[in-house]
Amino acid sequence: MVLVVFLLAYLTRRKLDAANLWSVDPLWRAAFRRSSQVRAGKESAKWKGLFMVALPALLLGLCEWFLGEQGWRVAAYPLEFLLLVMLMGAPGWRSPLEAYSASWARGDMQAAWHHIKDLLPAGERGAAVSPDAMHLILSRTLMVTVFERFFLIAFWYVLGGITVAFFARGVIALRDHWPQAAARPGFAALAEVLNWLPSRLLSLTFGVAGDLAGWMSEGKRTLTGVALKTDEVLMDAANGALTGYALDPGRFSRIHPDEWANYGRRSLDAIRDLLSRSMLVWICALALLVIAGVR
Repeated sequence: MVLVVFLLAYLTRRKLDAANLWSVDPLWRAAFRRSSQVRAGKESAKWKGLFMVALPALLLGLCEWFLGEQGWRVAAYPLEFLLLVMLMGAPGWRSPLEAYSASWARGDMQAAWHHIKDLLPAGERGAAVSPDAMHLILSRTLMVTVFERFFLIAFWYVLGGITVAFFARGVIALRDHWPQAAARPGFAALAEVLNWLPSRLLSLTFGVAGDLAGWMSEGKRTLTGVALKTDEVLMDAANGALTGYALDPGRFSRIHPDEWANYGRRSLDAIRDLLSRSMLVWICALALLVIAGVR
């Protein structure tokens, strides 16, 4: 049932994302805002945020345990489906990326920037001083977002159930939405711990789903780079697994100057295709685990 529940939730979430529906980020922000008041000088404290995430996760675990003890485990699957649909998803990306690609094709880089600037991390918006830098920041943000909103949830759901998946997604929400900015670096460090293993598994999957030879020559170092952060792991692995210089705009512009107008769309399409194929690999692997009786 783990495979069935996840597959149904994933397909439902993709439909919702395509229609730009049901973003749960406002719910996270509202919940944190109401309970985040701290005394002066204690702005960096993280215990309250972690408690707000860990308590409902623990309650979910207790609920599943109770249903299992009563022989009603099947009653928990609709709840898991609903929670997975809420935990996954990255609505709001489709229209800006389409507008960005169209502006890039016209050569209007200023318009392209305005279409996607709100999607970028606030601390990196000022670094997009050239089309190359802007596109690489956008590509990195897109990959990390999809990883944390889909692959991270899938990994921890299969490994630890809905309890751990909820906690992992809650930590990501704390990092992004906790009102006290001083506490966010601590949440970001915890997020990196939770991201460490699934990001390297996705890096390996990029080699399977993409250009294995290119990944072997450039991307496999991500498996041994213990200190590499999530964005570095994904960018290095994807750069090796993608062909056509999809993540090397400078080199592409030198080799194919006549096709530069189409680069923005081609690069984003290549990234999204690689991520989609990688999720298919994960689903197939989960199916094999189910067949083998592991899950």
